[in-house]
Amino acid sequence: MSDFQPLLDYVKTFIELTKEEEAYFLSLLVLTKVKKRQLIVQPNFVCQHMNYVREGAMRSYLVDNKGIEHTIALAIEGGWINDCNSYIFQEPATFFVQALENSVIIQLSYQSEQLLLANIPQFERFFRITARCEVATIQKRVLSNISQTAEQRYEDFAMRYPALLNRIPQYAIASYLGFTTEFLSKIRNKKLKKG
Repeated sequence: MSDFQPLLDYVKTFIELTKEEEAYFLSLLVLTKVKKRQLIVQPNFVCQHMNYVREGAMRSYLVDNKGIEHTIALAIEGGWINDCNSYIFQEPATFFVQALENSVIIQLSYQSEQLLLANIPQFERFFRITARCEVATIQKRVLSNISQTAEQRYEDFAMRYPALLNRIPQYAIASYLGFTTEFLSKIRNKKLKKG
């Protein structure tokens, strides 16, 4: 199996490609190994790639003016991660994107994406559908943050993303959910006592 097969399979759930189109798409991809704690995007530098996680775990986060980290996104196998605003508009990033584990990512550069869109028009459909799904996910998260208690947010996260609970560090989960690691520990301990 090709190193790029998981991504190709994912793309083919949305669009049909000829063998020539598949070959062209694969020729534009780069496989990159990332060590735990390594940054692939940093503020003030333009995000040059879309990053598909083939193996491992990643997070994007920003640091506020008090030095507090706020996790924006988490991704494991099959997920995408980058600083979308920086990538789309080719302007300096505001987020860090960091490996939480030794990881392997499949990268598509901005220039390669433009070639892909020019040469295989059905990729417009692929990017439109996946972008809409991402917008819906972000909207659910915003609604959750303003309408649910911290305990409800944690329970919802645990139900939706059980694979992340034991792989993602507690500080990243807590930050993603909008509270401290200590508060997350209290929620988990309370849940254990009930169960």
